[in-house]
Amino acid sequence: MLDGVVAQSKYPLAYHITPLHGLLNDPNGLVQFNGKYHVFYQWNPTGTKHINKNWGHMVSDNMVDWERREIALAPSEYYDKDGILYLFYTGNVIEEDGTKKSYQCYATSEDGITFDKKGPLFAHPEGFTRHVRDPKVWYSETEAKWFLLLGAQTNELLGTAIWYVSTNLIEWEYLGEILSADSEAYMWECPDLFELDGQWVFLLSPQGLPAKGHQFQNIYHSVYFPVVRAGSKYEMVNEKMLEIDWGFEFYAPQTFEADDGRRILYAWMGVMEPEVEQATPTISEGWIHNLTIPRELQFENGKLKQYPVPELALLRKNKTTYTLSEPWLVASDEYAYELLMDVESEASFTLSIKDGTKLFYDVKDRSLTLERINWLTQQPETRKTLLDQPLTDVHIFIDGSSIEIFSNAGTSVASARFFEEGPFVMRYEGEITGRIDIYELEHKNPLS
Repeated sequence: MLDGVVAQSKYPLAYHITPLHGLLNDPNGLVQFNGKYHVFYQWNPTGTKHINKNWGHMVSDNMVDWERREIALAPSEYYDKDGILYLFYTGNVIEEDGTKKSYQCYATSEDGITFDKKGPLFAHPEGFTRHVRDPKVWYSETEAKWFLLLGAQTNELLGTAIWYVSTNLIEWEYLGEILSADSEAYMWECPDLFELDGQWVFLLSPQGLPAKGHQFQNIYHSVYFPVVRAGSKYEMVNEKMLEIDWGFEFYAPQTFEADDGRRILYAWMGVMEPEVEQATPTISEGWIHNLTIPRELQFENGKLKQYPVPELALLRKNKTTYTLSEPWLVASDEYAYELLMDVESEASFTLSIKDGTKLFYDVKDRSLTLERINWLTQQPETRKTLLDQPLTDVHIFIDGSSIEIFSNAGTSVASARFFEEGPFVMRYEGEITGRIDIYELEHKNPLS
C-alpha cells in the first residue's frame, strides 16, 4: 500500500498489504465481521527485526480498498510479554531463571476495532515443549461445539498439531494430537483445518522438511493434504504433503470463510534465510515484507486450487492485448500489472520482468521455472515445478517488487519478491498459439 515509508520506496507495492513502517509477517485473525473484511498481521512497528510483535489491523469492504486501524493488541501483560499476538493468540513468557512457558489467550471486541484482553485460557499441555502456538478456532454446526487447533512440538522435538473442544469458548477440553507426529519436521506452525467442496483439507507450515525433488527448496514451507475424521483424530488420505506454492516467498497461510461461503487465503510473502532477510534492500528504508493478494480456494480431483479473488478486477485500468506466437515488449513507468495468458496450444516461452526476473516454460518436460537475482549473492537463483497436464493458462500479478503466478486453473502457484532498480520492462518470446491481456493496475493509498 502506498502510505508510510512504502510510498517513498524504490520498491513500492501499489496494492498489497504492507506495514506502515517496520516489519510485517504472519496474517492472523482473518474474518468478515458485520460485512467488513478484517486482516490482522504480526507487526514490529519499532524496527525490521522479529521482536516486539504487535497485531496490526486493516479493514475493507472489498479486499481492495483498505483502511488502517490502530494496533489491535500489544504485548503488555505478563502472559504475553515475549510472544506473538492473536484474538485467540499465543502468549509466551521467559522467566528470570530462563524457564519458558506458553499460554493460549483471548481478547474480545464488540465493534471489531477495540479489543479487551481477557487473559490466558490454558498453558501448554504435558508432553510438549513451549512451542505450542498459532491457534485456529472454528465452530462445528453438526457437533454444536467450538474447536481450537494448535501447532506444536513434542518433547522428542517432532512437529505435530493438537486440538481442544469447547461449548462456550472459555472452558476447553484437551483432545490430544489431531494427527500423528511428523518424523521429518521438528515443528508445525500455522495449522488450519476446513471443509472445502466436500473434502476436509489440512494446511500447515512445517519446519525442517528435507528437499524432495523440486519441492521444499526454501528454509520453511507451506503444505496441504486431504484428511478424513477417524474417531478423536484425523488421518491423511494419501500420506503425501503437497507444497501450496512453489515460489520463493510464501509462508504461514491462513484462511477464513466469507459471508458468501468462499474460502479466502492470505499468506506472508517474506520467509527467507536470516542473512537474506537482513540484506533485503527495503530495510535501509525502514520496512520489510508484505502479504499476498487474497486468493479464493477450491478443491477438485485431489488438488487445492487458488484463484485471485474477482474483486481484484476493481484495480484494472488500461488494457493491451498481444498474440503469444510473436515476441512483444512493454516498457513503461508503470509497475503494477495483471497478465492473463490464454493458451490454445502449448509451446516453450520466456517472459522477462526487468532484466533478472524471468518465467520460463519448457514444453518438453512441462516445467515452469522462475528465476531472479538473489539480492545477497547477486547471483541468479531458480524455483521449478513440473505440471502434470498441458499448460492451458497463466495468470500473473506484478506489483513493483512482487510477483504471483497462477497456472492451469490455479493448480500450480508461485510467489516471490524481486528487487531490481531501473525502468520497468517486460519482454516475451515464444511460439504459443493464444493471446495475453495486460492490464495496468491502480495504486492504492489506504485511509489512516
